[in-house]
Amino acid sequence: MGIPEGETKPEEQRLGPVLRRRDQVQPGTTDQRLLDTEGDSEWVHTDPWRVMRIQSEFVEGFGALAELPSAISVFGSARTKPDSPEYEAGVRIGRALVEAGFAVITGGGPGAMEAANKGAREAKGVSVGLGIELPFEQGLNPHVDIGVNFRYFFVRKTMFVKYAQGFVVLPGGLGTLDELFEALTLVQTRKVTRFPIVLFGTEYWKGLVDWLRDSVVAGGKASERDLLLFHVTDDVEEAVALVTKEVGR
Repeated sequence: MGIPEGETKPEEQRLGPVLRRRDQVQPGTTDQRLLDTEGDSEWVHTDPWRVMRIQSEFVEGFGALAELPSAISVFGSARTKPDSPEYEAGVRIGRALVEAGFAVITGGGPGAMEAANKGAREAKGVSVGLGIELPFEQGLNPHVDIGVNFRYFFVRKTMFVKYAQGFVVLPGGLGTLDELFEALTLVQTRKVTRFPIVLFGTEYWKGLVDWLRDSVVAGGKASERDLLLFHVTDDVEEAVALVTKEVGR
């Protein structure tokens, strides 16, 4: 927006805290430039704008979860079938965690995540789902009471750790393994303390545990004590007891 016809350019201009004079005077005002809908929209795809969106995701996540009671994050495959033993185990784990005084946080999707949210809801506890924007997005499952959707995986993973006192990990795929090894790394490097990690399903996790012991540790890529960073069990009560004991409940 320029100078109206018949008017001369002002010698002095104040734009917020900035003073401009003579040749540095700009046409229009800050509000005019903000509200003008014309112009290039490529700026919404620039890195500075992405930084603002990342910041907003942290703010929204912190605001939504700041008053959450003590919680445990439960991970597992979105492909777990509702009629499978793993799904039933997820329901029982969600229920038992609520009965032990915890809120339940999951990725908010179907399968094992839905099962844990369902158990938490049936036990009248706080059921949280932290979703992620994906090309094959399925939305938050119906058992989520507090849901937050994220664009960025790393923001979402921060919420999983920041607002949980431990992890229970059901059989899952690459996403589940990503969360598991993120947590193991944070505990190993002491970025977080007193953070129990329980792998549920000895038969499923056996190959991974054997590989860690026989290849990673045996090859000097990790220490023997790193195998103590997690527990493996088939028992729901033991899983809950392990996270309860390690967080001092």
